[in-house]
Amino acid sequence: KITNMKSLRNGYRVGSSGSAGHVVLVSAQGRGRRGKVYSGRTSGGSRWCRQVSLLAALNSAPTLSPDDTGVSSVAASNGRGTAFSDTLPSSLLTTLKQLTDIGDGKERLRRLLDLGAAFPPLPEEQRTAATRVMGCTAQVWLTAELDAASGTLQFQGWSDSEVSRGLVALLAAGLRGLTAEEVLQVSPSLLQQQLSGALGRGLLAPGRTGGVANMLEAAKKRVRVLALPHTLAAFPSLRITAGQLSPQGAFAEAQARYLHPDPQRVSALVSALREKRIGVVAHFYMDPEVQGVLSAAAESWPHIAISDSLVMADKAVRMAEQGCRAICVLGVDFMSENVRAILDEAGHTQVGVYRLAETDIGCSLAEAAESDDYLAYLDTAAQTPNSVHVVYINTSLRTKALADQRVPTITCTSSNVVQTVLAAFAEIPDATVWYGPDTYMGRNLVQLFTDLAWGGATDEDVRQLHPAHSVASIRALLPRLRHYERGTCIVHHLFGGEVCEAVRAAYGDAYLAAHFEVPGEMFRLAMEAKRTRGMGVVGSTSNILDFIGEQLGRALAAPRPEVLQFVLGTEAGMITSIVRRVQGMLQQSGRSDVEVEIVFPVAPSAITTARQDTAQGPVQLPSGLTIVPGPASGEGCSLEGGCASCPYMKMNTLDALMGVCARVGTAGEATLERFRPRSYSDERVSGRTLAAAGCVPILHMRHFQQNKQLSEQLRQDVVGRNRGGSA
Repeated sequence: KITNMKSLRNGYRVGSSGSAGHVVLVSAQGRGRRGKVYSGRTSGGSRWCRQVSLLAALNSAPTLSPDDTGVSSVAASNGRGTAFSDTLPSSLLTTLKQLTDIGDGKERLRRLLDLGAAFPPLPEEQRTAATRVMGCTAQVWLTAELDAASGTLQFQGWSDSEVSRGLVALLAAGLRGLTAEEVLQVSPSLLQQQLSGALGRGLLAPGRTGGVANMLEAAKKRVRVLALPHTLAAFPSLRITAGQLSPQGAFAEAQARYLHPDPQRVSALVSALREKRIGVVAHFYMDPEVQGVLSAAAESWPHIAISDSLVMADKAVRMAEQGCRAICVLGVDFMSENVRAILDEAGHTQVGVYRLAETDIGCSLAEAAESDDYLAYLDTAAQTPNSVHVVYINTSLRTKALADQRVPTITCTSSNVVQTVLAAFAEIPDATVWYGPDTYMGRNLVQLFTDLAWGGATDEDVRQLHPAHSVASIRALLPRLRHYERGTCIVHHLFGGEVCEAVRAAYGDAYLAAHFEVPGEMFRLAMEAKRTRGMGVVGSTSNILDFIGEQLGRALAAPRPEVLQFVLGTEAGMITSIVRRVQGMLQQSGRSDVEVEIVFPVAPSAITTARQDTAQGPVQLPSGLTIVPGPASGEGCSLEGGCASCPYMKMNTLDALMGVCARVGTAGEATLERFRPRSYSDERVSGRTLAAAGCVPILHMRHFQQNKQLSEQLRQDVVGRNRGGSA
């Protein structure tokens, strides 16, 4: 194990962690564009290779020139005589060498085309949707066969593009004769790097190198199906066409059941809302039954909006401006509090706001921010000069008010958190930024900035996120970025460990969409899909919905059949909005040959097999029962896993909505007092009501969204407190 980075940089032998023969030798190889280029050797297996490779990559130029053997960094053996370079097999390097042993770039491209021309065509009957490679610019097909006797693999493929045909021929030749384990070890990023070095970025567009990564992921999936079928989880999914929904699995059936709601229920809701001029704002995570009825009702009553938490209050203000006398909020309590506060701030104090339950509609994340532990975290921040607190909008007004009392605070969303943090570092000299309360989002921020700082990003890559930053400034800010360590959303907590491994194994070639709140494993998987294959997104619920729409738009613009598969790494309630967006686009296009499949990851504890062990011995489940929605221990979701469905959001029901509507504007309205959001009217913070104080961080965020820079009030607040002033 490498334990001494200084020794590594100076070319010494380092570490062995007590395992004989696991020794690394590192040496400098001249200078690259960003400084020294490092390489190493190990007598151990691929795990040691990856450790040397990682540290070499962190300190080397992003593109390494291959030497005369074609190996640019770490070389190792897998014990069967197959040489690898950072897990790139020698057979693939040999194929690449057919391109690199020619000096002229155009001649290299010509040789790639010759490889494709000489490649035996895949039979027409094997060019099906099942063998298509998703995410490629051109149509590409890839198949695999396993030799049971030798345990080695053979690949065939084809493409309707000459360049893509050459690339699939190169990959098939390079992977031929490898075992399943060897194919699965091939690094997509290193393959892209070697290929770009061989052909040059001028001759090989970024979309082509991403296509190679997609071909490799498709190859790996076919290998798992052939050699390691036990590693593949069959998650429930919903297939969407212009006029039909096809659910696979009980959980998907439950999601699809209410996407075409009962017309009578829709009509009854529209009548109640229109009669009393009630607007409805609902979060994307509502139950499909509720969303189905609301979406259909919105076609007749315009004052219904389904959105993420940021937009809900804005929609409510517009409804009030257009004459709505009351707003029903379908979400958790901090959402109704924010709606109430923003309506008051906009002068609509006479508009009633109602929740849909007499009891609290909680949120594990918001509750973490109201703990004494979080206040202690902020007290530490208050003692640090030039501190700025970036708080997630999914918190209560109390949290925002008490936070701003201690530390200058600005709210953020999952779609603007990166820009907000970078703006704070750019506009406040020597700032220390304290993010909270979502632990996973905080860790993902650190991971993102670490990748930018040490993972080969350019200054231009960084400037796309914020124009005032560079790779050097990202490195400088990392030690001053703090995040809270004990706050999680119980839904997004699901997407860690075992679920992530199941996604990688069974759906590694699909589009991956992850919320910024997911654990680091899923975040890295989606970011890898985005970086290497152009098939990933990490962001808010709106970002995910837009990403699906963008990919579908590209497919509809191409004159060929397509099946797009998306792994939904967030709350399953989003499916209603996804179905409406997708079916609307498909119907408008008039295309019947394009489909979208949404995959719902569920925890391993929610997946059952036909054979079950009991105290009386093994039993066989009834035919067809393979997926149990929810964790094995009970209904809904838990920290132990289950389905990606928030039990708090599901407290908002259609019956509750109709009940509240029935009492609004009648003598029964007096009984709705417990349905109103907390007003905090009797509490004061820093001379303001708690509600007004809680709005200050939100208003800072609104200024940032409109002007792309922090408000002068926030900057002066930081300066004033640093000099010993008060908020």
